[in-house]
Amino acid sequence: MRRTFEDARSWSAAGTELFLGAVAGWDEEQYLAPCALPGWTRKHLVAHVAANADALGNLVRWAATGERTPMYSSKERRDADIEAGSARPAGELSAWLRESAARLAAGAAALSAEQWNAGVVTAQGRTVPATEIPWMRAREVYVHAVDLAAGVAFADLPTGFLTALADDVAGKRGNAPGPAVVLTATDTGDHWELPGDGAPAAVSGPLAEVVAYLAGRPHHLTATDGSPAPTLPAWL
Repeated sequence: MRRTFEDARSWSAAGTELFLGAVAGWDEEQYLAPCALPGWTRKHLVAHVAANADALGNLVRWAATGERTPMYSSKERRDADIEAGSARPAGELSAWLRESAARLAAGAAALSAEQWNAGVVTAQGRTVPATEIPWMRAREVYVHAVDLAAGVAFADLPTGFLTALADDVAGKRGNAPGPAVVLTATDTGDHWELPGDGAPAAVSGPLAEVVAYLAGRPHHLTATDGSPAPTLPAWL
């Protein structure tokens, strides 16, 4: 693993600042513009990120108290909360985004070393130590800062974070059906192998493009034989 707990905490804080800064001062029209995720406005995406802070706050509370507090009561409730959030006025939505981020940061800052090692359960049903919470938040705010379609690109994100994200996504994809791919980041020399069906396709390009491809976002990669890079199944 090429990330530490302290790396993740730093990226979580910096990614939150980046996301908050990207939407600062937006009016209703800017919020209602489409984001890069199909079928969602920027309001949907901001509501999702605000709800994620509250959900991760539930895991922080779980670690602090030992009381089981899942991220979301159900997928249906999660989706309903995002839809309701997307209907909030711009000022109200901005306040929720800022306040939920502040609550999460305050709760995390209060955890003891012992509490950070407590087991919690992610929305995907994985039991992980609470030390994974900052990484989960860093992933959320950095990737969705790009999804805002407001001028932030994967190339603007820290190299260490991009490498860690590629490790994370490639590891998860290795346990799911899909095409076999060998990926090379031409600017860092890093390699990732995705086991799958058929002979592996060799795909290479800058790290930021590799991460965009792995995360299922728009990219400019092709296989080394000139054919399109194989389509990957959903990441999360």
